Amino acid sequence: MTDYILEMKGIIKEFSGIRALDQVNLTIERGEIHALCGENGAGKSTLMNVLSGLYPNAYQGEILYNGEVCRFKGLKDSEEKGIVIIHQELALSPYLSIKENIFLGNEQANRGVIDWDLTERKTNELLKKVGLPLDPDILVSQIGVGQQQLVEIAKAFSKSVDLLILDEPTAALNEEESENLLALIQEFKRQGITSIIISHKLNEIVRVADRITILRDGQTIETLETKEISEERIIRGMVGRDLTSRYPERQPAIGEVYFEVKDWTVHHPIDNQRIINDRIDFHIRRGEIVGIAGLMGAGRTEFAMSLFGRSYGSHISGHIFKEGKEIVVKDVPAAIRNGLAYVSEDRKSAGLNLLMDIRENTTIASLGKISQNGVLDKEKEVAAAEDFRKKMRTKTSSIYQNVGHLSGGNQQKVVLAKWLMTQPDILFLDEPTRGIDVGAKYEIYTIIEEMAASGKAVCIISSELPEILGMCDRIYTMNEGRLTGEVLREEATQEGLMNLMTKEKAGVK
Repeated sequence: MTDYILEMKGIIKEFSGIRALDQVNLTIERGEIHALCGENGAGKSTLMNVLSGLYPNAYQGEILYNGEVCRFKGLKDSEEKGIVIIHQELALSPYLSIKENIFLGNEQANRGVIDWDLTERKTNELLKKVGLPLDPDILVSQIGVGQQQLVEIAKAFSKSVDLLILDEPTAALNEEESENLLALIQEFKRQGITSIIISHKLNEIVRVADRITILRDGQTIETLETKEISEERIIRGMVGRDLTSRYPERQPAIGEVYFEVKDWTVHHPIDNQRIINDRIDFHIRRGEIVGIAGLMGAGRTEFAMSLFGRSYGSHISGHIFKEGKEIVVKDVPAAIRNGLAYVSEDRKSAGLNLLMDIRENTTIASLGKISQNGVLDKEKEVAAAEDFRKKMRTKTSSIYQNVGHLSGGNQQKVVLAKWLMTQPDILFLDEPTRGIDVGAKYEIYTIIEEMAASGKAVCIISSELPEILGMCDRIYTMNEGRLTGEVLREEATQEGLMNLMTKEKAGVK
């Protein structure tokens, strides 16, 4: 008889009359690594939120944990049973130390007084367990995203975890950090800990998962056993068909140099002695898709943001040319007037206002186009938002739906719509498909291809080398704030790009 640590039977969850989960069944075997896959909006995170007690009385169905029927009243209730969930958006305070974050809400106290010696000793033990040799007194704001992810896991282990749920654990990590985290999860398995992983990185899932359950449109489609697991098989279950190509067919019509940056230098916004981008020369041609590849901290995002109205940096110097004429871009309105747009890597905090609806988010950067004498024309606003909803094929019941309730893929389409409405000529896309499923990725790739085909200049910044290789006509590599290489698509390989991304000295050929 199979030893299940968790059984979820006939789970139904509705939001405003819309069924997000429809008779979902899920079984997790004790000690396994189980992956949960599906397109954005398939119900993966909702199912895990039901399990962890986020919706204590607002679902139908039955949850059995260790053979016992459970209906958790909240996160603390499920954590007491050994179920710990780590969300994609890390729940750490940047202003507290590592040890304070790990034991926040679970303070090691004696008669109401925190025992800091005990706290530090336990923190060191937990950090050793997750392979993070850091001083417990370091502020979380002073460590990288990959290390913050390990602090979250250490925090989970401070609560005696039996079932660890990781929602997109490697979405914001570079390749090396992802490898380390996956190795850690496999080590947890050897220690008898059960893990559930939600991820769109299918290559990672194929490598570590013992079984995979696929959801589609809020329903359980199938559970794949080890011998059945392959990327192609997972995709077929997720989208309901074979996806013959991950990227749209591209026949570029590349024209003259359209946008050029010369001798661009950017200093850190606070420590102005520290150089973030060092004498960068960069250009994009009409109809071209250019990629920038680099490891985390290479300076890619800072470069794009500094160009977009000096949204980042201090003591910025250098020259920007559009169609051969120098332009001055001192702020974001000036960037928009000059035809620049920048899609942030963090759509939730920098790309969207999660308290506003699709209509408002779509038009917020282009109010001048739908206003007369400073008065907003509501009819034009609605027409524009509806037009972009159709063009972007955004899955939503209405343009009045709050963007915070959309799936990641549909949120990304709203961000793209916002900037496309400004009618840009040069578009910088920073991690445009982070945390997005393979079907939604293809739709966004198609939109990018259509922008380039219309004569726009597009730059993609991505940590996913297959994405860079699959979409870009020409690729720059960056390390420590300098461009270290420039490679045409047909000459590029993952190994070659990685070599240039770790090169110490600039040497663009």
